[in-house]
Amino acid sequence: MADVLDQDLYERTKALLEPGDIELAGVIVHTDLSGEEDLEMQELTVDLNDVIAAHTDKGESYIYAGNDDPEFASNQFHGRTLEDDEFVWECQQLLRDGRFHLVFYYEATADHEAIIEAMEDRDLSVTPVP
Repeated sequence: MADVLDQDLYERTKALLEPGDIELAGVIVHTDLSGEEDLEMQELTVDLNDVIAAHTDKGESYIYAGNDDPEFASNQFHGRTLEDDEFVWECQQLLRDGRFHLVFYYEATADHEAIIEAMEDRDLSVTPVP
């Protein structure tokens, strides 16, 4: 596993995982993508949707952008199942110090280690949370 590259971002992400209706795990994907590379960042989000969905045993998923939901923020997305619109993951795309960081969280029943490994196999810098 990678060392924590951004302690503040790690702590903020960890706070999002605090007990709620479901137990969550997450990852921070640190990229070299600049603010001008939003298309590449979106493509990476789509790729990582497939990675997470493959390790949740929930079947095929799609990405919901929340454009019709006032509760959604800009650059916030959900992965949801095709079959019954069930939650698979949530992502926040953050621009920090000129680079995008993707914060994903998903149910703790997912294979957290396999998700991390699959992301690292794509040469991504990943900080597991927790």
